[in-house]
Formats: sequence, structure tokens, C-alpha cells
Amino acid sequence: MSPPTAPPAALPIALASGESAGIGPELCLAIARQPRDYALVCLADRELLRQRAQQLGWSCQLQDYAPGAPPTRAPGELCVLHEPLACAAVPGRLEPRNAPAVLRLIERAARGCLDGEFAALCTAPVQKSVINDAGIAFSGHTEYLAELCGTPQPVMLLVGGGLRVALATTHLPLRAVADAISADGLLAVLRILAADLRRLFGLAHARIGVCGLNPHAGERGHLGDEEIRVIEPALARARALGLAVQGPFPADTLFLPERLAHFDAVLAMYHDQGLPVLKHAAFGAAVNVTLGLPIVRTSVDHGTALDLAGSGRADAGSLRAALELAAELGARARA
Repeated sequence: MSPPTAPPAALPIALASGESAGIGPELCLAIARQPRDYALVCLADRELLRQRAQQLGWSCQLQDYAPGAPPTRAPGELCVLHEPLACAAVPGRLEPRNAPAVLRLIERAARGCLDGEFAALCTAPVQKSVINDAGIAFSGHTEYLAELCGTPQPVMLLVGGGLRVALATTHLPLRAVADAISADGLLAVLRILAADLRRLFGLAHARIGVCGLNPHAGERGHLGDEEIRVIEPALARARALGLAVQGPFPADTLFLPERLAHFDAVLAMYHDQGLPVLKHAAFGAAVNVTLGLPIVRTSVDHGTALDLAGSGRADAGSLRAALELAAELGARARA
């Protein structure tokens, strides 16, 4: 008789510790010091974690990761999947030689999620500039994970403060946004958003409000015609497929509470159209979720904070929220 399979919740969350010179490693240590209901495996350089804990005066027992063995959940203990750095990391001092190791953390964690080793992936922040300085083309976690997973269309969703805000485009210069938006592309984003709101968040018929691109949603073509040429046709096609989408609305009025009450999520056309509103409502407790992947991935809502690295003053609230949401979504996705 074969042994019973482990329940979905028994699988650990993979936590990639992010930029070695930033606050990621100490945020991982801060999480380890707190009670948690989920199993956790931190992917990091073990010596970096030991040194950072020593610098901060924090007591933390580091357990070596063994696949199949239950990771510790005890406060003050952390299970570590060791990935060595090329050279010692100094808080606040970027080192391009360590950039490949930072990316290996993400790759190893994503592969573990694809193989059923981990229930979900949660990522601490990385520093795009130092990865590019190392000669590696990298525009962000979202795009990198999409390539690793063979996903042609990832969608960035931020969750926090009672809001869910998805992005039609992600890390692009503002002058490139209009050319990057197409009816086919918007329809693909809307289908992914609706599908993953159902699959991961349990919203069977999610109501989605869509922002226009231009001020006043184009003012009937007088302030830009992308709403007429691109966005409205995409929404019509989405409604024909049964999606509950409305818009395009001017972004400055869509985010009013009385408007938001009618929607489960908002689709913004570009990064800084939607995220300032959400971060104003929930910075430090918001969570970045990548939709459209075959794995569950969450992340923090902030950067590497090099000026705080090694100080122990960085707030672990967003990472805590990201891990808790990863555990919730990972269990739902595997149910």
C-alpha cells in the first residue's frame, strides 16, 4: 500500500532572499523570528544570513534544507536552501559579481514550484540596476519569471488596502506605453486577470473596471484616441466572451471609493497610473502577485532600500503579507 500523499498545505513556501546587499536577507531573518502557520524554505547564502544576524544581534538557528523533510516552523529558526554568493556581501554596497547568484535563487525556487516541491514562490526585492551592470538583460521579476515558466503574457497585480490593481503594461518608459497597448494585448490581459481572480481568489465572476490611457479617458478623442481605437474594442470583445468588464474610465475618478465599490479589481494601463493609489492606501502591507504563470508568485511592494540594509530598521510587514498570501493562494491553487 502506497503512503498517503501530503496535503497541499504541507508543501513549503519558497522565499527567495533577493539582493544580497539590500534589506531582503534581514527581512527573511525578521520573518524567521515570528510565529508562522506555513512551512518556509529561504533560498539564500547561508553565511550571509549568519553574518547579517550576527551584525544585528539577532538569534536565529539556520536549518539546512533537505527535500521532503518538513522545514522548521519554530520562531527563531529558519530552513535555508544554500546558494553561495561569488563574494561577500556588504550591506548597502552593490556588487555585480553577486548578481548571477541572486537570479539563481529565483530560478531554483521557480523550478521547485513547477516540479511540485514548493507550494508557491515569494520574492524579496532585487536591484535591477546591478543585474544589468553585470551584463545580464533584466527588466524585473515579472518578466524574468514569465521567461522561466514559458509564459508569453504575465500580468502584474498589486493587492492591499482593500484594492486589487492589475497593470496592462509593466516596466516601460512612459513614452513607450501607448505603442505597447493593443486590443489583442488588452484582451489577453483581461482574460488572464479574470481567470486568475477565479482560480486564486475564488471570484467566479470578477467585476473589472478599466482605466483609460489618457486624461479624462481621452475626452471623446480630443485628448488622445487610444480609448476609441484600442481600449473600447478590447472591452467589447471581452464582454462578448462573458467577462464582466466596464470602462474605459478616467483614472482620477475610477479610484474614488464609490466607484471602486462596484469592482473586484481595476486594470490600469501603466505602472504609475495604478500603483501610486494602491501604495498610498497600503504601502508596507501591499503584495505583488504575478498572474498568468503556472506557479503562484507573490512579492513585496517595495525595493531593496540600500540605505536601510544592515540597520535592522526595515519593516517586514509587506514580506509577511506576501508570505501569508502566498500560502493562501498556493493552497487554493492546489485544492
